[in-house]
Amino acid sequence: MGPVLWVAAMGLKRLDHVNVCTTQLEKLKSFYSEVLGLNPGPRPNFSFGGAWMYCGAYPVVHLVERQQLEPVTGDIRLQHFAFAAENLADFLARLKQLGVPHRVGILEDFELCQITVHDPDGNQLHVDFPLAEAQRLGVERSPR
Repeated sequence: MGPVLWVAAMGLKRLDHVNVCTTQLEKLKSFYSEVLGLNPGPRPNFSFGGAWMYCGAYPVVHLVERQQLEPVTGDIRLQHFAFAAENLADFLARLKQLGVPHRVGILEDFELCQITVHDPDGNQLHVDFPLAEAQRLGVERSPR
């Protein structure tokens, strides 16, 4: 119980952003813009390339350009990140139009429908919608 009290006392408000390193900056900018509807926006004048992708007024995905990436070995520590959203029908139509593979997960006990996709670098993310939207549309869980 001690660590929980400490975290609450330090005043955390929300997760601010994820930082994604890539050798394919333009492909990732396109993916996050076209698939998720994030917009590139202002970014500090760093000494390296990159882009900040905004969800409304918040830069939620920071893309960092690298000439090469260190090889990943063993278990990765960050397995995915997620967004909460509305309008499942439009999102599924966008995925179909762009040919983006996806999986549907249903979490009945949390009343969520999770649409899981991978960006061009293979990073996994999911977009969470209210389960009621999925039920209205007849969306079902992907086969395992």
